[in-house]
Amino acid sequence: MKIKTLILASVAAAAFAAPAMARDEIRIVGSSTVYPFSTKVAQEFEAKTGIKVVVESTGSGGGHKLFCAGVGTAHPDITNSSRRQKKSELETCAKNGVTDVVEVKVGFDGIVIANARSAPDLELSLEEVYRAFAQDIPAGDGSGDKCQFVPNPNTKWTDIRADLPDVKIEAYGPPPTSGTRDAFVEIAMEGGAEKVPCMKALKSADSKAFEAAARTLREDGAWIDAGENDSAIVQTLVRTPSAVGVFGFSFLDQNADKIKGATIDGVDPEFESIASGDYPVSRSLYFYIKKQHVGVVPGIQEYAVEFMSDGAAGPDGYLPPIGLIPLPPAELEQYQDVVKNMTTYSQ
Repeated sequence: MKIKTLILASVAAAAFAAPAMARDEIRIVGSSTVYPFSTKVAQEFEAKTGIKVVVESTGSGGGHKLFCAGVGTAHPDITNSSRRQKKSELETCAKNGVTDVVEVKVGFDGIVIANARSAPDLELSLEEVYRAFAQDIPAGDGSGDKCQFVPNPNTKWTDIRADLPDVKIEAYGPPPTSGTRDAFVEIAMEGGAEKVPCMKALKSADSKAFEAAARTLREDGAWIDAGENDSAIVQTLVRTPSAVGVFGFSFLDQNADKIKGATIDGVDPEFESIASGDYPVSRSLYFYIKKQHVGVVPGIQEYAVEFMSDGAAGPDGYLPPIGLIPLPPAELEQYQDVVKNMTTYSQ
């Protein structure tokens, strides 16, 4: 293990040894949900320090792939993520010499199902979300202990519940590389599937089979992968009032004059309901720092300190007004200490 560690350290050192080292801007990739917050911090930070920060929206999965590819100026310094880094991703980092990773939780977000303000209101349960978007669903009401799966027959919302809008089910949502997609299928789809008796029994009997059935989204045109540009989805909803979009709360908050969110299990997607945990489809937001770049690429730690400051991520900071749900005070202080000390993490 000592020899392997020395080899990885040598590789990392070599990556920074060449004259090409002189990169004077911070490079950030990752989540489209965290992107507006990261961009705002980058603007404030550059105004204060003169250090340029380049933020790219690649999706959480794409960001972790780029981040974990190696050490050196060809690789990003930070990746934003709308889910926690997977163990397999951290292992990939280590294999590629990225041995010191700092995990920072920045706040919370809700995943919303939204439509145009001119469209009918949507009031859905988690089970109805599952029945709308799963590729295969249990026949009938799914009662009993064993599911008989059929291709999803629901083409209109009224097929699911008679008093829902009489329009076709058409959702524009995030692609497989997105942390929003990961969180949506884990929290909303699995949560809805558990409401079906035979699916609940399946989860107890075979958790992997349950997960596969609950997480597999439709491929018949009812679910459309719309890329990582959530702003483009908003524009699509305005042009197509019968459609819905799936994205983070911040985009609903920023476009409240154009779109509105569906209630889920009777709870509206609002700042207060997400912060309290009452809204059923909520998740944590993160960014990850490559500690080996700190002190080599100027300003990385200082950027992270700015992001987690009371003036940015705190309840009275400049990020909550654009949609970030802040951490409780004790947890905010915890992650302020993490960035101050550049404390690495493990899983």
